[in-house]
Amino acid sequence: MKNNSNKITLIYFVILITVVFLTQKIFTSYSFSSETNSIITTKEIVIIVLSIVLFRYFLYVNEKHNEIVLNKLKKSNQDIIESKERYDIVAKATSDTIWDWKIDNDAFIWNKGIQSVFGYKKEEVGKGSNWWFERIHPEDSLKMSVRLYSFLDYKTDKWQDEYRFQCADGSYKYVIDKGFLVKNKDGKIVRMIGSIQDVTKQKEEEQRLRLLETVITQTNDSVMICSTQLNENSMPNILFVNSAFENMTGYKTEESIGMSLDILFGEKSDNQHTEELKKCIREYQVCEVETICYKKNGSVFWINFSMIPVTNKDGEHSHWISIQRDVTEVKEKEKEREQLIRELTKNNNDLKQFSYITSHNLRAPLSNLTGLLNLIDDIPIENPELKELIDGFSTSTHLLNDTINDLVKAIVIKDNPSIKKEKVPIKEVFENVFNQLNFMISLHKPILKIELEEEYISNINKSYLESIFLNLMTNSIKYRSTTTQLKITISSKIENDELIISFKDNGIGIDLEKNKDKIFGLYQRFHNHPDSKGLGLYLVKSQVESMGGTITVDSKVGKGTTFTLNFKKQ
Repeated sequence: MKNNSNKITLIYFVILITVVFLTQKIFTSYSFSSETNSIITTKEIVIIVLSIVLFRYFLYVNEKHNEIVLNKLKKSNQDIIESKERYDIVAKATSDTIWDWKIDNDAFIWNKGIQSVFGYKKEEVGKGSNWWFERIHPEDSLKMSVRLYSFLDYKTDKWQDEYRFQCADGSYKYVIDKGFLVKNKDGKIVRMIGSIQDVTKQKEEEQRLRLLETVITQTNDSVMICSTQLNENSMPNILFVNSAFENMTGYKTEESIGMSLDILFGEKSDNQHTEELKKCIREYQVCEVETICYKKNGSVFWINFSMIPVTNKDGEHSHWISIQRDVTEVKEKEKEREQLIRELTKNNNDLKQFSYITSHNLRAPLSNLTGLLNLIDDIPIENPELKELIDGFSTSTHLLNDTINDLVKAIVIKDNPSIKKEKVPIKEVFENVFNQLNFMISLHKPILKIELEEEYISNINKSYLESIFLNLMTNSIKYRSTTTQLKITISSKIENDELIISFKDNGIGIDLEKNKDKIFGLYQRFHNHPDSKGLGLYLVKSQVESMGGTITVDSKVGKGTTFTLNFKKQ
């Protein structure tokens, strides 16, 4: 800077000398004196020096002034740079979207938050306020516009509103928009600057908490929030209870707050469960017990009591949440059920004993009667009425004997769930069944169709399987149609690791609408057949279930019946 001043001073000195010299020449050329004097005088030198000093002084003053102005400009520029840096840092730190609205010419400027937060590309962002308003949710747009322009009319400094703003992908985010006005010296509004903050997560959390609060306050289960500080009995104090707690215990909210959990326990409470609860509380473990508790009026009730520890964001235990459910009615029903089971078990054992005794006591006289009837068969009886009477007595005796034998079979099946199971050849089973029913098959000549996928059935009881097919075959022949030739189809297949056996006929069928729940009942008869005793299907179902299988029936009157047996293939 000093070098520049010296250069300027030197130039000024040269110009000044030149001007003086030229002036002297001009005046000399027009002088009437014949004598010419071109030498600069002392007076002129003094004037030149004074002029240079003054020039140098003014130049110095101007330099100082310029230096001050320059420093101010530098400081102002530095302040602007620092302000912009702070603005950028704050914008990055808060992740806010900053906007600047020049109201006079409706010019809108957005920072990079409009891209990073809402996903808009630079070329997609509009330059006016319409672009902003068009992306406000339709349900919020009118409300927000009214509030904004009311704010502008009142000319207050600060404005804030909450609405939903559309993202580039069409979805909406909840935002809080804050703005302030910039006015000129005349108080006229020229600009509005604001920041949009994405509060979607906060809104979702608020809604979630509101729902949880509704659940807690409206649930039928009692809910308590307790502190982690324990009293001398290792029980925490109550901080919050819902209305269900009031209804369950009789304690009002205001009198419950600050009290210990001890108020719920008393003399009849299970000490073992109470100690287990205290231990879990001391060790901050989840606990669930069922015990007797006490209401405010002293009455007792059964309660399912659970305690769950709650931690804060630092992982420290801050509270306990306790949920209680009144299970008094359940406990009473459990007692009733246990009593009923005991009574049924006793009655069942009594019935079994009675059946054993009855069958044993009846079999001996029946054997004697059968023997006597066999002897009578060898004696010629000439009286036809007496012969008819003895034949009827013989038939009834044999039916009674068959019934007793069937009852004994049913008792044996029900009383012996564990039976011998083996790998059985199916062909051999059918041969035995057909040999036993040879007379009936020869007499009625049914069409038999057998379609079996496998030659053996594993994990089955051979005698039970023969008995099942014998009963089903006998029923098909007994209840055949009188107008159509009997057709019996027996098939098996493996499906989903199960053996499925199907036994189908085209007989007279069963009315399932009337008899569906009685098909496999004891002594259930669906047709007026003289040989029907109502025991066959009961025995079939008992035998199938004793082998771990299931049986279902599908039947239509006049169309036929299909029995489906399912066994686990092992």
